[in-house]
Order: sequence, then structure tokens, then C-alpha cells
Amino acid sequence: MNEKLLILGMMLATFSVRYVMFGASSRIKLSPALLNALRYVPPVVLSAIVAPEVLLSDGALSVGLMNARLVGAIAAIIISYTTRNLLLTIVVGMVVFFAWQGLMIL
Repeated sequence: MNEKLLILGMMLATFSVRYVMFGASSRIKLSPALLNALRYVPPVVLSAIVAPEVLLSDGALSVGLMNARLVGAIAAIIISYTTRNLLLTIVVGMVVFFAWQGLMIL
């Protein structure tokens, strides 16, 4: 029973915080400079999530050809820049990552 109350309480807390912001969003006018700055939030957050996963190996910085994640990320960046195709970027990045990892095992 305690777990259900905990889940219900967290659900209400999460909903209320988000509802207040959505409810007040029509009345709050943000400056154009702030709106322009908010456009950069998604890429910054994504970079903060991806960069440590790509650059760190066992808690240490790993920048080199022995890092299969880095090689796959570089391939994905090149494909993304040249084709602007998200699906192709994901597929090529994963294929390069797994192929490079397989070559390192041999």
C-alpha cells in the first residue's frame, strides 16, 4: 500500500509542477533574446548526455582509435553533416561502432 501512495504522490507532484507552467504559459511573455537562447537547450542537453558516454571508458578519458564509441560517433557526425538524414546517421553510426568493436576483439 505504501508503494501505491508513493507513486500517487509523485504523480501528483509531477503533474502539478508541469500543469502550473503550461497553465501560465499563455500569460507569460518571454523576451525575444530568451526565446532565442532557449532554442539551444535541446542540443546542449543532448551533448551533455552523449559526450561522456562517447569520450569516457572505465572512468578515464579515451580519445583514440581504440575507442569504438568515438569512431562510431565520428562516422555519425560525418554522415549527419553530409546527408542530413537522421535514419542513415543512426544506422551508419551503429554499424561503424559494432564493426570497429568487432575488429578490436580480433
